[in-house]
Amino acid sequence: MADVTLENVGKTYGKHRIISDFSVTIKDGECFTFLGPSGCGKTVILRLIAGFERLTDGSIYIGDRLVSSAEKNIHLPPEKRKIGMVFQDYAVWPHKSVSENIVYPLQMQKIETAEAKERTLSAVKLVNLTGLETRMPFQLSGGQQQRVALARALISKPRVMLLDEPLSNLDANLREEMRFEITSLQKQTGVTILYVTHDQEVALAISDRLAVMDKAGRIRQIGPPDDIYEKPIDPFIFKFMGISNFIPLEYRNGQLFIRDSNALLGCPVTDGSLERLQSHELVVGCRPYDIELIHKEGHAQGTIQRIIYLGATIDYRVAVGGKILRVQQDVRDAGQGGIPFRTGDPVGLKFRDLKWFENRGMDEEGES
Repeated sequence: MADVTLENVGKTYGKHRIISDFSVTIKDGECFTFLGPSGCGKTVILRLIAGFERLTDGSIYIGDRLVSSAEKNIHLPPEKRKIGMVFQDYAVWPHKSVSENIVYPLQMQKIETAEAKERTLSAVKLVNLTGLETRMPFQLSGGQQQRVALARALISKPRVMLLDEPLSNLDANLREEMRFEITSLQKQTGVTILYVTHDQEVALAISDRLAVMDKAGRIRQIGPPDDIYEKPIDPFIFKFMGISNFIPLEYRNGQLFIRDSNALLGCPVTDGSLERLQSHELVVGCRPYDIELIHKEGHAQGTIQRIIYLGATIDYRVAVGGKILRVQQDVRDAGQGGIPFRTGDPVGLKFRDLKWFENRGMDEEGES
């Protein structure tokens, strides 16, 4: 298998620059995800690595081999890069059976028939399609068609697998099932996987590491899933990784209040934060499930504006001063207090696991 290294990569279409000075190294044998909003250039990066697009600037290495260089005018064609690619729309041949689809790359490579058959059977077994070898694509579910595409990409024994939002056309249950399939395949084969998606849940579930990109095509943070989610470096990361509340603060008379209200935040302030709090330079971020609604007084007070039943969760919108906060409770926890919350009720809010951010550092992508 192989590392994949991008050094100062840039891509321009006409006068429109998509990627600038983009550098990252994907380690040999890891599942690495480019996660970002639509239009941020993550698919362009995958196409540059695959060789479907030429670089405007920079270099790309697969292992020790330089496969693309704008300065040296090097562009190795896709078929010589030892990569496998799986697309969003499966791209299986509608007139070929499961086996015929999977074996096709070996036929193009003129692999001997007996070896091709053996490798096809192994690939079919690897993606759990045994017994379906003769079926046509219209006889398969979306998840089964995506397994065909995975097997076809793996059969050539690629050094790197590139997956471009391969689960986005599947329903929720199939997406979850295929997440496990991809993780299992990566562990069994040891192949380096580069995965592109805008789906935070998929990225967190399958990645060894992930890079979060913003709309300008910049990498904002790289790390393991738990670090990205639990230790976001800025408001953009915190907001992009899930439903978020951003709460502006005021420090008055030795206590911490939600701005423009008499609601006490009720959490300790570190010495290093005090000066910035007095200058209104900090906000706190929290997830909806990091706010507990209580009937007791002595905590930040708000008013319930709206209640939405979401099955396993109840979603509340709570007004505190001029701010609307989103709060979520497990439906079982919501009924344990004996007195259900109703629209218009005054309510106490107890905060936990707050994330501190600089207010002046919040741009349009990080605001709530």
